[in-house]
Amino acid sequence: MCPGAWNALVGRAIAAAGFESAYISGGATANAAGVPDVGMLTLSEVCRTIREVSEASGLPIIADADTGYGEEEMIVRAVHEYDRAGAAGMHLEDQVFPKRCGHLDGKTLVGVERMVENIRAAASGRNHPDFLLIARTDARSVEGMDAAVERALAYREAGADMIFPEGLASQDEFAEFADRCPGLLLANMTEFGKTPILNIDDFSGMGYDLVIYPVTMQRIAMGAVVRALEILHRDGDVSKLLDSMQTREELYDLLGYTPGTPWIHPNSTTRTS
Repeated sequence: MCPGAWNALVGRAIAAAGFESAYISGGATANAAGVPDVGMLTLSEVCRTIREVSEASGLPIIADADTGYGEEEMIVRAVHEYDRAGAAGMHLEDQVFPKRCGHLDGKTLVGVERMVENIRAAASGRNHPDFLLIARTDARSVEGMDAAVERALAYREAGADMIFPEGLASQDEFAEFADRCPGLLLANMTEFGKTPILNIDDFSGMGYDLVIYPVTMQRIAMGAVVRALEILHRDGDVSKLLDSMQTREELYDLLGYTPGTPWIHPNSTTRTS
């Protein structure tokens, strides 16, 4: 289970809750910057988020690379920069730029051969073999399940370590895809889209190795923020909101900060005098 973090503090909370990895969603990162999920953020902007979440959480990070930031040369650079920023892996998708959220209609795909070349470029750019290269296909809702499987198999052959079938619409479809595309698989458990809510045990039983929750925590947080702003605007004070707030002590505990003593990053080696 790989919950999404759009900033370092959320990354720390994911680690504190006991999760073993975190995900950086292009959509959630774009939302946090106040823009829609259409590939508008630059490589440098996303790498800054990767670096901050990685350092703050100490967790392996899987990061969204959308369509790769450009042609093959930029895809190779993205692999290097994501790795240097602290990502343990990244995924590329087979949409035409400007892309659309995977759970919206109206998407357009690049040709299979173009995506194969993108994956080969990414694989050639790895600094070490442990960097996880994930290929996402949006073909299910554009060309159908058969095409999605055919693309996925071609992407594995081209060098993808893991396949990410986006926009599957039922548990039966996830099971069918796993049966027809053996190997490492990623499932996207996002809300209010094409995929029904499934439990981690369901995904595991079907053969999925990694399940991301890209915007879940952001949706929860922003739902609370919007409601709190409405109450503050209406009432003129926060008295009715205190019980729903993280306390100062809880925040300091999450940060590993004790007032009155020098702060040492919890992931660093303790200094001695």
